[in-house]
Amino acid sequence: VQLQASGGGLVQPGGSLRVSCAASGRTFSSLSMGWFRQAPGKEREFVAGISWLGGNTYYADSVKGRFTISRDNAENTVYLQMNSLKPEDTAVYYCAATPVVAGLKNRHEYYYWGQGTQVTVSS
Repeated sequence: VQLQASGGGLVQPGGSLRVSCAASGRTFSSLSMGWFRQAPGKEREFVAGISWLGGNTYYADSVKGRFTISRDNAENTVYLQMNSLKPEDTAVYYCAATPVVAGLKNRHEYYYWGQGTQVTVSS
């Protein structure tokens, strides 16, 4: 599976942005997907995850209620809608895929990674 993230950019605090991750390969619909982010000088951290059928979603406490993860298996794409963005959301956002079916918060369980897309929240 190859993953290509896109949609990052510069947005003002309080604004919204949607990042996308397009996957190639026929196994996309059988993989759970996750979004992680990494700010300069910090470790990569879990943001959100979605099970392979989309029935279960998981969020980091820091984004719960502001971010929404979704997927379209027909389009081989996973999305992260980010609302009420804060400067501390600034990071490179990575999508990743895993055969794990629940939890989805452990980055070491992800086998496939995209290249990342920069999100900057600043006035």
